[in-house]
Amino acid sequence: MYLTETQLQVRDMARDFADEVIRPAAESLDRDERFPGEIYDQMARLGLFGIGVPEDMGGPGFDTLTYAVVMEELSRGYASVADQCGLVELISSLLVRHGTAGQRALLPDILGMKTKVAYCITEPEAGSDVSGIRTTAERDGDGWRLNGGKIWIHNAPVADLGFVLARTDREAGNRGMSIFIVDLHAKGVGRGPKEHKMGQRASQVGALSFDDVALGAGALLGDQNRGFHMMMSVLNKGRVGIGALAVGIAQAGLEAAVEYAGTRKQFSKAIAEFQGVQWLLADMAKDIQASRLLVHSAATQIDDGLDATMACSMAKCFAGDTAVARTADAVQVFGGSGYIRGFEVERLYRDAKITQIYEGTNQIQRLIIARELMKKGARA
Repeated sequence: MYLTETQLQVRDMARDFADEVIRPAAESLDRDERFPGEIYDQMARLGLFGIGVPEDMGGPGFDTLTYAVVMEELSRGYASVADQCGLVELISSLLVRHGTAGQRALLPDILGMKTKVAYCITEPEAGSDVSGIRTTAERDGDGWRLNGGKIWIHNAPVADLGFVLARTDREAGNRGMSIFIVDLHAKGVGRGPKEHKMGQRASQVGALSFDDVALGAGALLGDQNRGFHMMMSVLNKGRVGIGALAVGIAQAGLEAAVEYAGTRKQFSKAIAEFQGVQWLLADMAKDIQASRLLVHSAATQIDDGLDATMACSMAKCFAGDTAVARTADAVQVFGGSGYIRGFEVERLYRDAKITQIYEGTNQIQRLIIARELMKKGARA
């Protein structure tokens, strides 16, 4: 086994927490679309937020591979919970890499879930094409005035702080964007209603609006007009996280399908004895393992300081496609029961779809892979 003893210990801790705390609550959380603050508080006490934050900044200081392992195990329990871990990881990575000492002082409350955060990029005309962003921040003395709006923002209905990508130079394209840390309780900040989603329903998603919001000089994160590049600098890690989350969804589907196939009887024998079902299970297992290895390879390349762009896109794309296809197979193994609300595989199938969409659609991932091939050649 290539995981270290520490990584295996962290994996086992996350696995036990998923089995004992997250999974039993998943059905009700999905049904009620409820923000599970009490679960996040327990995760914070276990150190499961900000996995890559250095110890001297209040985190455990683990590497990207450990992050991937944790994301998979949490997602086995419920992907919405893993999604919160991934969100905090991106925000904390931005603060560690680009924050001032004062801004990094926000980390303890973020990792402790005392301050809830939102990662604010997407707009009606800026989804896959971030260059379409229209939210603006204009100079106002030593500070700024923020105007515009964001949609489909994770945690928007509950967040305290938004990390907002805004245009600070209208003529400079991607080179004219900056990131601002915004108090989402401030005057001029508005929130839309919570969206009702197909899957991952306990992840709160909504719109944010900014109407002449006053920001101090200390709200600017990193260098002015470098916001796009800063956001992109954490996307590789984000794609590893979503790939691992997709693996966790698919793994949960496989576990449920194997158990059900061994107990469900038709024609006086368990359906696991039928070759058609066996082949479904075998294809599920091999694709999930391939996805896991792609994710771990991409994480290791990040940890080794290599250019991991293509590896991360491959991992996210393959794992997302696998999650959708193989949770569909899990539903098939369950037959009519798998189509009924309340059965885990029905939820897993719904939860899987977004993994092909967020953190860059899988069509965008294919464009990135092709671009890297044209730039670097086909030899591995």
